[in-house]
Amino acid sequence: MLDWDDLRFFLAIARTGSLSAAARELRVTQSTVGRRLASLESGLGTRLLHRTPDGYVPTLAGEAILGQVERVETEVLAVERTTGGHDALLEGVVRVTAVETLASHVLIPAFCALQRGTPEIGIELLADVRHLSLAMREADIALRLTRFEQHDLVTRRIGTMAHGLYASPAYLNRYGAPDFAAGCPGHRLVTGLDGAEVTQAARWMTEAAPRAAVALQTDSPEAQLQAALCGEGMACLSRLRGDAFGAALLRLRSPWPQAVVEIWLAVHKDNRRTPRIRLVLDAVTAAVRDRASDLDPPESPGPVELVA
Repeated sequence: MLDWDDLRFFLAIARTGSLSAAARELRVTQSTVGRRLASLESGLGTRLLHRTPDGYVPTLAGEAILGQVERVETEVLAVERTTGGHDALLEGVVRVTAVETLASHVLIPAFCALQRGTPEIGIELLADVRHLSLAMREADIALRLTRFEQHDLVTRRIGTMAHGLYASPAYLNRYGAPDFAAGCPGHRLVTGLDGAEVTQAARWMTEAAPRAAVALQTDSPEAQLQAALCGEGMACLSRLRGDAFGAALLRLRSPWPQAVVEIWLAVHKDNRRTPRIRLVLDAVTAAVRDRASDLDPPESPGPVELVA
């Protein structure tokens, strides 16, 4: 008889293309992934995945069952969500995914306070640039800086986060004040990688400094901040982080208003009434709203200038 758990391993390898990536997704060892795949193929008497120089790809037999296995996964997850939704106990693990800045500087203090009062609830916080799937149970709660598009989620906007353009005094001494009217020629930028950037902030930087050269790209907002502190270039950072460094990191006043992005919270509709998830949802909402003045401080009035 087929074991869904074995099929789950096959599906993870087929999606990721490697044993190591599947192991990270399933949170097991690479040897376990290989062993479970071998067990499944042995039981079925056929190869399901073929190893190529570019990774694992489904064989003809694997292609034939892939859609069926995905449908089984959908049904199993629906059963888990339905039964989980009736769990009345304030205990268990809640997995939260959020962008790095919010995860480290807004959610961690709130979760520490929450667990002092409810130690039975465990929290897994994923500071990830990827958009993890709530439908596939990759996370229970998601906090993003863009709207959610899935139709099976309950979403709401819980705040806004302002961004500004920052540079260190050492950088400005070396390159001078940027000429925004001319598009900042001769200047350098520290930016996010494609898929990891905050869309509104990236668009704002493109408009403010179209003639500046990109010096460094990273998928980590904290790495962008450190690069700006080191004088590598100008960086579009959240006001929450950039303003915290005072004279070590100067906010540059451009002719454009600061970039402001919306903070969106989501949970799968089948999980929204699960007590432990509900409690964490409330804690996330309260944490963001309590830090509203830090996340989106008012723009300073006045002409174009450097602001310490």
